[in-house]
Amino acid sequence: MSKQLHFDILVIGSGAAGLTLALRLATDARVAVLSKGSLTSGSTYQAQGGIAAVCDSQDSTQNHIQDTLIAGAQLSHQDAVAFTVNNGKASIDWLIKQGVPFTRDATSNALHLTKEGGHSHRRVVHASDATGKAVSETLLQQATKNSNITLLPQLIAIDLITRRKLRLADNHCVGAYVLDQKSGHVQTLLAPFVVLATGGASKAYLYTSNPDGSSGDGIAMAWRAGCRVANLEFNQFHPTCLYHPQAKSFLISEAVRGEGGRLLLPDGSRFMHRYDERKELAPRDIVARAIDHEMKRIGCDCLYLDISHKPSEFIRSHFPTIYAKCMEYGIDITRDPIPVVPAAHYTCGGVMTNSQGQTDIPGLYAIGETAFTGLHGANRLASNSLLECLVYGMSAAEDIRSKLDQQKPLPSAPFWDESQVTDSDEDIVISHNWDELRRFMWDYVGIVRTKKRLQRALNRVTLLQQEISDYYSNYKVSKDLLELRNLTIVAELIIRSAMRRKESRGLHHTLNYPQQLPEQRDTILTPVNFDWGNSGSTAPATDA
Repeated sequence: MSKQLHFDILVIGSGAAGLTLALRLATDARVAVLSKGSLTSGSTYQAQGGIAAVCDSQDSTQNHIQDTLIAGAQLSHQDAVAFTVNNGKASIDWLIKQGVPFTRDATSNALHLTKEGGHSHRRVVHASDATGKAVSETLLQQATKNSNITLLPQLIAIDLITRRKLRLADNHCVGAYVLDQKSGHVQTLLAPFVVLATGGASKAYLYTSNPDGSSGDGIAMAWRAGCRVANLEFNQFHPTCLYHPQAKSFLISEAVRGEGGRLLLPDGSRFMHRYDERKELAPRDIVARAIDHEMKRIGCDCLYLDISHKPSEFIRSHFPTIYAKCMEYGIDITRDPIPVVPAAHYTCGGVMTNSQGQTDIPGLYAIGETAFTGLHGANRLASNSLLECLVYGMSAAEDIRSKLDQQKPLPSAPFWDESQVTDSDEDIVISHNWDELRRFMWDYVGIVRTKKRLQRALNRVTLLQQEISDYYSNYKVSKDLLELRNLTIVAELIIRSAMRRKESRGLHHTLNYPQQLPEQRDTILTPVNFDWGNSGSTAPATDA
């Protein structure tokens, strides 16, 4: 049976962004936190690296700001970068208070700081090589102990409920319809504040480093509800993901190239010298673009990363995890080259917000990877991503707290009507469409693009959407169907954004437009139901 539940705040997503906001508000309000899988099934839990913040006297916020602006290929908004960086140290201090076991220096007991690509100083705070897991587990422990936080796993959001959708004046987001995967029924969750913390849309591409749930749910729901999106044509790719049907998302560290690994074509020849004088030691964007271009040029499924010319003991001692993982699939990296492909890593664009996480719809917030804040530009600098979750989770929480005593009575919302649909007897259609979408997005949209490829992709995604719409109208909703529906919407937004960008910038290269434009502008897409007269956001409004 369908049911309705009421909360003060509804948070969709249980990663670093959603849990940060929930914990910061739990003293003042009743908060529900949804996860469509287990509470640790998102990207945060899998994040290996660390969190960038200025914690060393030899570093400065200005250095961090400058590094971020450079990594963003001139598309980052300086005010957003400064806001994030200036709040970085306070966010780390807050995590320490929550109990996150960051790695300490053995002699001084100060935070141990590492240095990553794109950063000019050691400023990456980490918990060994599993920072995301430490953050996720600690915040979940705190949330579990808090009586004002209700954790709701195995619930997947279907659509947002707005006053406009209910045909009421003064548009405001008031909740969401969600599918309870255990019962198979749709619940109505109502709240005067709804927060999208649903992560990115990396699963729009065939190869990705992110978990299966990265299907752009929040972006698609916000778009359908009337929110603008920006810069979705940009995605950060890790250059070398293990290519094997059972390996899914195992990354081959860039350190392999750093220690002498060579990138090879299927015939055994090297190619990086044609793209950069630094060859295999070029920055990740250049390497990923080169691999993608060569794969498409010669029509092969993967290229190869070979370090077998190094002594066997050197390889096993420097890369024990990679050695062991590859051996699971019959690849002995002391003798064999590693089959690799670039993998989608982080979504650079998203739902447009201001510095408080407000979207274009009053009462609706977006934080973390699902949001476009202006921070990341054309390159989502990896160690800045968790920082963004923390800073904007804090900022959105403060904004919501200031409005808690201004709540108006929630309107009644109709129950989800399941009477007109039946159980599907052909779910194979969903899996095949999912596969088709990710393959043509990889082939035609991925890293290296052309006008012709983008038009072909748009034609195909339009056909898929028509088929899914018919499927959605006639059969009971399921997790796979909802994710596929969302992915096709976000894929179309990615394609249309890419078609509007008449230049090559950051990772992505368009062969028809190989040069950068002198003026840097965001690509903003506006839905047909955007409320021009009552936007709840002060998000920037430049357009490409």
